[in-house]
Amino acid sequence: MKDLSQIRKEIDTIDKEMIELFKQRMDCAKSVGEYKKANNIPVLNENRENEVLDKVQEMGEEYGTFARLLYSNIMELSRALQHTILGSGKTLRNEILNASSEMETKDIKVAYQGIKGANTHEAVLKLFPESDPTCYKTWEDVFEAVDNGEVTYGVLPVENSSAGSVSGVYDLILKHRFYIVGALDLPIDYCLGALKQSELSDIEEVWSHPQAISQCADYIAEHNFNAIPSANTAVAARDVKNEKRLNVAAICPYKAAEEYGLKILDNHLQDNKNNTTRFVVISKKLYIPKNADRISLCFSLPHVTGSLYSMLCRFNSLGLNLTKIESRPIIGEGFEYLFYLDFTGNVRSENVLNLLCALSEELPDFSFFGNYTEI
Repeated sequence: MKDLSQIRKEIDTIDKEMIELFKQRMDCAKSVGEYKKANNIPVLNENRENEVLDKVQEMGEEYGTFARLLYSNIMELSRALQHTILGSGKTLRNEILNASSEMETKDIKVAYQGIKGANTHEAVLKLFPESDPTCYKTWEDVFEAVDNGEVTYGVLPVENSSAGSVSGVYDLILKHRFYIVGALDLPIDYCLGALKQSELSDIEEVWSHPQAISQCADYIAEHNFNAIPSANTAVAARDVKNEKRLNVAAICPYKAAEEYGLKILDNHLQDNKNNTTRFVVISKKLYIPKNADRISLCFSLPHVTGSLYSMLCRFNSLGLNLTKIESRPIIGEGFEYLFYLDFTGNVRSENVLNLLCALSEELPDFSFFGNYTEI
């Protein structure tokens, strides 16, 4: 049996030879890209790639599946190089390069779902302290207000550290394809608010938004409360005040309890003491601040085995950190999905911009949502 140090020495020698061959192969890919540019030929040739992958798998014998995976990654990188040579994604490139870096923040209306005292209302005040927060009944109403110009921006919750993604908002983001121009991580702290005459021992029923109910599930179970969904945490507080029932309380933010004159019966109800909700700012106009560090996009994938893995390998090759991936069904398309993706980066980086432009050409359905800062 060979000594481990001897085996590693052999590996080092093989790696050196493989790197030289890889460089030669990428030089060939570059030449192919130059030829395609001169002859107006698209980068992606699925038939050619499948032929090569099938042949490589056969040649790999007992390591055939590993060889196929290796060459799938090599082909992804070769295509990325060719897209750069062809200058793919000209429309997206111009859109990004021409985007304004300065957002409007004063004397504007900002839409949110709910009423005064809701968590989203607080998020609006933190993001746009000099704005006029404008409430709407539903998330869809917020998107429509942005669409028809009633407001400049909309602020919406997209994810909670305990309850997970707000799927309904993601569905609307994918439906409307507006830009995301900002984000906020807001710590969420809930209290139990009731009428002034109520005591904790009186409470049998609690009202709140389904997300808040989920975030306080242990507390609700511990007290054997009957949880009733409301349109919003602040709406729950307002309705408890108006209903005037001693046995009902709202799970709501402290500001909502104060706003609607409720007595606080208990504090810090959330199961996760580090409970946080992420809010995003939507806009019909693209803004990309100079210090932008998060990118959002959506896409569908071609019907090819391993297409998601192959696409994600491109991000890995650039050292980009994926922070979220969410899949949502495409209505009326059977088991077809759109993917929502967040990752860290700045589109002013040439490598990042080239990647997005390449993906915009290759993927069946691609939308760039924005490059923004998160506070």
